[in-house]
Amino acid sequence: MEDTPVLSQHPYAPLRVGNFRWLLLSHFAIALATQIQGVVVAWQIYSITKDPLSLGLIGLAEALPFIVVALFAGHAADTKSRKWIALWSLATLLACALALLLLSLASNLAGLEWAIYGVIVLSGIARSFLGPARMALSAEVVPRELYPSSVTWRTGTWQVAAVSGPALGSGLYTFGKEQLAYGVTVALAFAALLLQAAVRPAARRTGAARVSIWKSLGEGITFLFQQKVVLSAISLDLFAVLFGGAVALLPIYASEILKVGPEGLGLLRAAPAAGAVLMSVILTHRGPFERAGVALLLNVALFGVCTLGFGVSTSFPLSLAFLALSGAVDYVSVVIRHTLVQVMTPEHMLGRISSVNAIFIGSSNEIGAFESGVAAKLLGTVPSVVVGGVITLAVVAVTAWRVPELRTLRRIGAASSNVTSEKGARF
Repeated sequence: MEDTPVLSQHPYAPLRVGNFRWLLLSHFAIALATQIQGVVVAWQIYSITKDPLSLGLIGLAEALPFIVVALFAGHAADTKSRKWIALWSLATLLACALALLLLSLASNLAGLEWAIYGVIVLSGIARSFLGPARMALSAEVVPRELYPSSVTWRTGTWQVAAVSGPALGSGLYTFGKEQLAYGVTVALAFAALLLQAAVRPAARRTGAARVSIWKSLGEGITFLFQQKVVLSAISLDLFAVLFGGAVALLPIYASEILKVGPEGLGLLRAAPAAGAVLMSVILTHRGPFERAGVALLLNVALFGVCTLGFGVSTSFPLSLAFLALSGAVDYVSVVIRHTLVQVMTPEHMLGRISSVNAIFIGSSNEIGAFESGVAAKLLGTVPSVVVGGVITLAVVAVTAWRVPELRTLRRIGAASSNVTSEKGARF
């Protein structure tokens, strides 16, 4: 039986909704599997090639198919059963995990890295469908009054997985090489599939079902470009992640600069998420930002500063500290952006808007990884990270100057009417 809607603004209110709990657990399981898989794939590929560009190709292999199908995935999430889209996507990710396990048993296979890239391409397609469907599905299982709090829980859960996943992945690799790590990802992907199957969303009407796919996509894109504050927030995060991220180069830092091996790589990968988890605890128990726009700009600027600091550091503890702080401030920007998208978007358009958001943000992590690999190849590892941090700070300055509506954005409430600026305008 469906839980009675919980209208309280208590920070734990979303957890009282049974369907949301199942969704959150499924989200955690597949996120943990993805994080374990990510650290092992990166180490495995770099061990084979010893080429920084190969690390960038990992991101490109996932991002390109993601970008190609993301808009269609958003249309599907608004016109088809979101639960079944999520189930098929998770089943595909389970198949990808099984494929990586089988490939790890054929370590002498010629062209092994290209086979791994092929699996990553398929996982990128699955992820492009899973993201919009699951974000929109969460809006079906919790009352609108709980959207902001549910976003914090969803994002925080991912960050917990991002902390434990890399550390667990490096530990599994140390004790059992790729086979043990990939075996665990298979089990976690299967658990995510079962947990997702337990979600029972209420029946809904699909507002986009009676129009063509091209008109549906056009409506979604038009709506987003009319929301100047949302578009600028998404764009700001896009360029910050695209140029300011150094995660793709962590195997090089662990192997050649900090000299801490695969165990240290796991800690480096986990550090940003550790900072994000700490910040998620703080945000869960505090009220909404009274000046959300200023908070977003400042935290993205701090992300750029942390990128600069990490780039020049040769101390392992200091590098961990910079990464942890970068994760904490990045978490703030993620929560503000996701809350803006979910609060200001009509429920029947959430799939399409989420897919556009995913193209801007989800793929920017992978495209950013490719950019980092190319920049490291051309400029060297440290200069490429430093330049990325400088570009991030420049993007923040330009955004603050060109989009005054974002600077004056105040508290984001549970409905779009509560998103106001200092001038009293409503967005």
